[in-house]
Amino acid sequence: MGTRVRRELAGKRVLVVGLARSGRAAVDLLLSVGSKVVAADRRGEAELALSSVDWRERGVELVLGEHPRGLTNGVDLVVTSPGVPLSVPLLSEARDNGIPIIGELELAYSYSDAEWVAVTGTNGKTTTTTLIGELVSSSGRSVAVGGNIGEAISGEIIGLPPDGLVVAEVSSFQLDTIETFRPHIGVLLNITEDHLDRYDLYDDYIAAKLRIFENQTSDDYAVLNVDDELLDEVAHEIPGTVVPVSRFREVEGGVFVRDGWIVSQIGGGETEVMRVDELGLPGPHNVWNSLSALAAALLVDVDYMDASDVLMTFRSLEHRLEDVALIDGVRYVNDSKATNVDSVKYALMSYDAPIIWIGGGKDKGFGFESLREQADHGVREAIFIGEAADKMKAALDGVVPVRLAGSLREAIELARTMAVRGDVVLLSPACASFDMFKDFEDRGRRFKDEVARLMNAAAGHGGKGNKA
Repeated sequence: MGTRVRRELAGKRVLVVGLARSGRAAVDLLLSVGSKVVAADRRGEAELALSSVDWRERGVELVLGEHPRGLTNGVDLVVTSPGVPLSVPLLSEARDNGIPIIGELELAYSYSDAEWVAVTGTNGKTTTTTLIGELVSSSGRSVAVGGNIGEAISGEIIGLPPDGLVVAEVSSFQLDTIETFRPHIGVLLNITEDHLDRYDLYDDYIAAKLRIFENQTSDDYAVLNVDDELLDEVAHEIPGTVVPVSRFREVEGGVFVRDGWIVSQIGGGETEVMRVDELGLPGPHNVWNSLSALAAALLVDVDYMDASDVLMTFRSLEHRLEDVALIDGVRYVNDSKATNVDSVKYALMSYDAPIIWIGGGKDKGFGFESLREQADHGVREAIFIGEAADKMKAALDGVVPVRLAGSLREAIELARTMAVRGDVVLLSPACASFDMFKDFEDRGRRFKDEVARLMNAAAGHGGKGNKA
């Protein structure tokens, strides 16, 4: 795994920029190693819901609201949160002053002695990261799961023994600010257009994702979905030992599907692990996620039998093809995490029943025309909301009947009037949430609240409603 380079930050003045979850965890980790911390955020204390008393008692200098000029004076290192664009003036000032800038991921890596598995990709990161964590836990090994998944990795590594395992979901934004980060096992699930509101070019986004492997050597492993054409093309450029996974063809030394069976050639020989139709996760995209998670788990010596047990029982996470309720024979599904067109394609492929599709939100800068074919095959009617509603309607014009709604509640009410027994009402936005909601989780919970209201109304009128 190589020698970990630990940053000597005791007594150093470190500026943390951005005080959401990762920024707060970075502050706590820096305090634990004796750094002098300056913590900055453009938001105020009330907006951050920040209880700053403990930090101030421990010597943290809080700078909230506008960043004053000269804030980087005397600073030895800047730790930035992934949600902060690297182009903001404060970070430009730091670069002009020759101050190194890293992210919270790089900071956590340098202070953990454990082995690391890192997972990235446009879609499926959280599901695959969580699944790897469950697979490793089944072997009895201590494991810390975090990163872009919701729990900042700097907080999760505290107390993890050196023989434990860190399983981290890492985003392109986090990979933008690495230096020495070197996961022993890197997993790249797929790359499709996303975050074009942050990157000038699609190639820049691709390059950011591929940085997960840049510090690897042949002693490390790169789990790669070679059914993704782009990843198959770049496989020979990756310095780590490539472990391929595929739904469609046999791949030497990897994990693949053959005649309905999941087969592994990891570790020499060949093992039929389980049937594909025994997987607990629905949808074709989750076959790739499961193959990738299995490959990573087998590389850290998880037993085949233990792995198959976990794969059979693991279910979809909240906001990811989450079954919410069955009301008068209509299935309501929350896929709020589907914030790009490829994730929606797979969602629409996951059901044999007719779909009433609720989409829309804040446009992330890509077109929606590529959804026409799948919508034509699976969608009976579509309802679009938010800033991108008109653009989505134009893209799907002539393929499916489209209606526009002024709110999520109105969209769900419309869907209720359209749907008949056997249909699926699917929230799968293909957009960010920030035009109408705090985040995708807020959007998903609002969807579930509205469905619960429908279920209560149905029960009051003699209808049948059940939580899924």
